[in-house]
Amino acid sequence: MSNSASRLVPPAKDLLDPIEIASRDEITALQTSRMKWSLTHAYNNVEHYRKKCQDKGVTPDDFKELKDLAKFPFTTKSDLRDTYPFGMFAVPMEDVVRVHASSGTTGKPTVVGYTQNDITMWSDVMARSIRAAGGRRKDKCHISYGYGLFTGGLGAHYGAERLGCTVIPMSGGQTEKQIQLIQDFKPEIIMVTPSYMLAIADEMDRMGVDTKTCSLEIGIFGAEPWTGAMREEIEARMGIQAVDIYGLSEVIGPGVACECVETKDGLHLWEDHFYPEIIDPHTGEVLPDGSMGELVFTSLSKEALPIIRYRTRDLTQLLPGTARTMRRMGKITGRSDDMLIIRGVNVFPTQVEELILKDYRLAPHYQLEVTRDGHLDSVTVNVEVRADQPFDDSALEAASKDLQHHIKSFIGISTKVNVLAPNSIERSMGKARRVIDKRPKA
Repeated sequence: MSNSASRLVPPAKDLLDPIEIASRDEITALQTSRMKWSLTHAYNNVEHYRKKCQDKGVTPDDFKELKDLAKFPFTTKSDLRDTYPFGMFAVPMEDVVRVHASSGTTGKPTVVGYTQNDITMWSDVMARSIRAAGGRRKDKCHISYGYGLFTGGLGAHYGAERLGCTVIPMSGGQTEKQIQLIQDFKPEIIMVTPSYMLAIADEMDRMGVDTKTCSLEIGIFGAEPWTGAMREEIEARMGIQAVDIYGLSEVIGPGVACECVETKDGLHLWEDHFYPEIIDPHTGEVLPDGSMGELVFTSLSKEALPIIRYRTRDLTQLLPGTARTMRRMGKITGRSDDMLIIRGVNVFPTQVEELILKDYRLAPHYQLEVTRDGHLDSVTVNVEVRADQPFDDSALEAASKDLQHHIKSFIGISTKVNVLAPNSIERSMGKARRVIDKRPKA
């Protein structure tokens, strides 16, 4: 990795935000002050949240120190769904300069809003993340995350610009064009999902491009879980430093946490803006650092959509800081719900079910089969035709193409769809087995 070895040198202290290397006492004091503001802001300006606090018998006055946060109610994705689209916003719409949205468990997406101060903060933490990953002002940054309502593309874009990088806003898809621009523009940084990075590497091999002599030195990979083994393969094939980044739209988007390239030992959480807790996913009890459990976040500085004790459903642990003073989170080991992440897109079985039930030809008996095709996850939808519908090949093929089109249009993933004869899918006497995950275990 000769072209990327220099990236392992820690940044000069004067390049860092002072809070990155502040004492734990300084961080705690800042968190306590900002937490009080955030709780008060949400309580005073979000009716839904105020009612939840009243139902639990707490007000912001009950918060004196960080451990008091456990007295306050959780926020879940269903809260955002129930108040769709803007019911959780804490500022007037004239102060909201942007909205993003992500997949929800129904046809309605989860909507998040940003004031100009929120966009500035987001840009700052993303710039901090890119710098932690080894990026510098002189670099060109090729962004292959999707743009639009998905937070990945624009979040990475604004952060790279804030750091002073030259941004190449490629977005996703068009793999051959991605490779052409990498060859022609010679970026040092690529920001993309890890599975798509390997797809790019596969296509480079097919085209006869030498992956190890390309200009890339750093890959900043997020939007889906990935293993240490995948990191090793990416680094070996591409000759780059592969660094993990974490975020979710409800909290801000990408840039909630990022690995530091000099250690690559877990994602440092930017605790001056996002306060983490680990809870028992069954009881809601707060667990001590080092315990495995569900990750919960409270925003400390967000204006448009303050988020209080948001249950991410991601399972991980909190660890002491190393390259930075702020704590780290371990690799996500799974989720406490049934959401699938396919090529960076959140997918729920119920989303597919909704589309199936809208088609008069299809029965409500289906299974999703998840496999790994090379380095990319693939989904096959097996669904039955209704008994009163034609069984001939042309009818089944037409129904298959229609469902495939609707899944791509409404959910955003490409699938293979098999429309089968009645009674082809096994029936369950208890809870239906909707997902068959055939991906190899890490």
